[in-house]
Amino acid sequence: MATASRLLPPFPPPAAPTSRHATLRAAPRSCSLAIPSLRCRASAPAAVDAAGAPLLLEDRAGTVSIREFVTLDELHAAVRLRVRTFYEYARDTVGAEDHRKGLAEREYEALQNRISGNMINFRRVSCINGTVPLLPSLMPAEELCSTCKFVEDGEERIVVGSLDLNQCLWLPDELTGKRPGVTESSHTRAYLSNVCVAKELQRCGLGYALVDKSKKLARQWGITDLYVHVAINNEAAQKLYIKSGFVYESEEPAQQARHLGRPRRLLLWLDMKNEAL
Repeated sequence: MATASRLLPPFPPPAAPTSRHATLRAAPRSCSLAIPSLRCRASAPAAVDAAGAPLLLEDRAGTVSIREFVTLDELHAAVRLRVRTFYEYARDTVGAEDHRKGLAEREYEALQNRISGNMINFRRVSCINGTVPLLPSLMPAEELCSTCKFVEDGEERIVVGSLDLNQCLWLPDELTGKRPGVTESSHTRAYLSNVCVAKELQRCGLGYALVDKSKKLARQWGITDLYVHVAINNEAAQKLYIKSGFVYESEEPAQQARHLGRPRRLLLWLDMKNEAL
């Protein structure tokens, strides 16, 4: 499951991808889930390592921590997970690694600007991550561990899921939610963007946990209406959001999607006023 919101200007890759899609800290509001509750079993076909074998999280001493980012190192690892998730390249594509690094650096800089309040329209932005210790059971996913690793208090951890909660009236190049009918002075509408879970750990409940954490944070911010965009052909993501309480509001015109070079998107809405505490 992955849903990306393009918050950066188009940057064409050197070769066609197979698919597309300082001091800065956030208060560590964390929500830990025991790994057994998110364990990937062999019956979940999406949870596999690079060789296609099931990837298990069986170390009961470890936890998946769902929280706002704490360090810049973690923020950088989250951005690398997004690039890894949303951009795939044909084998032996020339310049692919350099392009990934360039994308990661540009998004890292833009995300810092959004979080710092330096971008017009974004009143408040938080990056929420799911992280896990570098466990022996994760070692088969060598590329995930090397790409999305960060160090916190001397411990090596991996960002395995991520999203942004954006308090704003609208997102660039996206459909704008109509609820509530707010002015620029109120900002009680928020959007989820860049929602992704490492492919090795999908269908384990991690995406639902990330969205649930974002809903709790949105309530703290005084958000009344929460929105998310999802590709019209991404059935797995749509099921996740419906399970989380979102309902259909509108959809993107086909002409606009073609102009932006991406699949057409649905706009889903969650009425935070009716969300249970």
